[in-house]
Amino acid sequence: MNRYPLWKYVTVAVALFVGLIYTLPNFFGESPAVQVSSAKATIRIDEKTRERVIGALEAVGIENSGVFLDTNGVKVRLRTADAQIQARDVLERQFNPDPSDAQYVVALNLLSSSPRWLTSLRALPMYLGLDLRGGVHFLLQVDMKGAVTKRLDAVGGDLRTLLRDKNVRHAGISREGERLVIRFRDADTRSRARTVVEDNQSDLLLAEQGEGDELRLVATLRPEAIKRLQEFAIKQNMTTLHNRINELGVAEPVIAQQGGDRIVVQLPGVQDTAKAKDILGRTATLEIRMVDDTPGALEAAQAGQPPFGTELYVERGGLPLLVRKQVVLTGDRLTDAQPGFDNQTHEPAVHLTLDSAGARIFKDVTRDNVGKRMAILLIEKGKGEVVTAPVIRTEIGGGRVQISGRMSTVEANDVALLLRAGSLAAPMEIIEERTIGPSLGAENIRKGFQSTMWGFAAIAAFMIAYYALFGLVSVMALASNLLFLVALLSLLQATLTLPGIAAIALTLGMAIDANVLINERIREELRNGSTPHAAIHTGYERAFGTILDSNITTLIAGIALLVFGSGPVRGFAVVHCLGILTSLFSAVVVSRAMINLIYGRRRKLESLAIGQVWKPGNTGAPAVR
Repeated sequence: MNRYPLWKYVTVAVALFVGLIYTLPNFFGESPAVQVSSAKATIRIDEKTRERVIGALEAVGIENSGVFLDTNGVKVRLRTADAQIQARDVLERQFNPDPSDAQYVVALNLLSSSPRWLTSLRALPMYLGLDLRGGVHFLLQVDMKGAVTKRLDAVGGDLRTLLRDKNVRHAGISREGERLVIRFRDADTRSRARTVVEDNQSDLLLAEQGEGDELRLVATLRPEAIKRLQEFAIKQNMTTLHNRINELGVAEPVIAQQGGDRIVVQLPGVQDTAKAKDILGRTATLEIRMVDDTPGALEAAQAGQPPFGTELYVERGGLPLLVRKQVVLTGDRLTDAQPGFDNQTHEPAVHLTLDSAGARIFKDVTRDNVGKRMAILLIEKGKGEVVTAPVIRTEIGGGRVQISGRMSTVEANDVALLLRAGSLAAPMEIIEERTIGPSLGAENIRKGFQSTMWGFAAIAAFMIAYYALFGLVSVMALASNLLFLVALLSLLQATLTLPGIAAIALTLGMAIDANVLINERIREELRNGSTPHAAIHTGYERAFGTILDSNITTLIAGIALLVFGSGPVRGFAVVHCLGILTSLFSAVVVSRAMINLIYGRRRKLESLAIGQVWKPGNTGAPAVR
């Protein structure tokens, strides 16, 4: 009756073992580290960079606990905070000899001190939020008017091209605030222009104004178009911020939209506010220029005498490239860039989409420069970098451009990302800034840990005093619940915050409630005259329905917080919902397995150590017959 099959015991044992493995990394703490990442979009971090880091540290005798390469850059684990500062200074001098033109970002970081055998099993500690680890908090205001203005400027160029192609004469197109004004000298031409614009620009709302020779066609963006533009600007800026924050090596940054035009950025573990502001506030633009392939021009430029109107650059592969200063096309004309494959050769390629004005310009340029090279540059802080320099094979029209040749799939993805998210869709400014020191985060962790520990101790003392051996089993089930919850948070790489610690403490109180229901149900069966074995079996069976009902209602409330909440509320809800699931397993399965191990093999069971069982008309006894 009270025996589990072997597979259930094995399942519980394996679950406890796995829970222990994935909980362990949280007890090893973190060690100081330095990360070297690329400050330029076209500089790759590879094994050679790692070797340079090792050589620079060995040259000055700085010991380290490991140097490894990952997707964010080269990371160096060090033994002390002093060694971390020294290593940062040495690597800064080595990789950025000219501070005004930094090629790399050398940032302080923290890495897990877990043993390698745990890391090899993907057993990693939980991420800690800003309130527990310290770091910086920024609130950024997106200039939505600037995004609308930028869009209207692009539409103005499109209208000039459109009216010229349709042979519709006008007296000028200008932007006045948030509207475009097209001037005409006669009403018939204005009517033709209105028909052409309405057929080709569905996002514009047109109105006719003026009299006599001062006829005007006023175009404004429709409200739905403005809303769509603003949503795109927020998403594009958030994508760009994600790419830039990777340079700082932040393990779990928080980048979230707040309201209609604000973005919250939280960087746990980052204490250098100035460097974080510099990286977040960077602006970059894309430019397309022609390559100067005149014989002898490249050699002259390398000798320090570049021809007039040219600049010398270096390609991603390290080869020199002479580029004309005249800008053919800017990134404002680029609407999309996606990686893909060439339909004919099946080689990795990048597919670009241009707006109507950009398509016309690109068609003219490619028609006149077949067989020549075209350079796509990323301009940042007045300095340019060559993203790619393909050869023009044929005239390209229609606004869809394909860049292919000598690219791997990874490089195609990188180039598409640079072209698509190299710059901000709308200007931003920092309107709020806060810095939380690591000492405050450590104090929050200490207080949170103590509150959870004392709460657990109080629950354990009461349960053992009131339910004797069954209370001890309940405490062990509660400990396994805490083990499962921490392991699950670590396995999911969730971010733990102060509200999350509060949710853990609340989970402990709710989890023990299930064991109280089971124990009281067993006592009730004993009072009704059931045998000990029957009381255990019936107590667990009948208490399960009540436990399930109470946990489902609480889970519904937690899911509502998760869906409709944000920030700290969502952090609380995640831990709360996971805690409900782990408490169901530990209270019902784990505790039953331990009770079965203790009492299941005893055929003649005289009594149960479940505390005082009160019966009507009797003072009761600590055990039942």
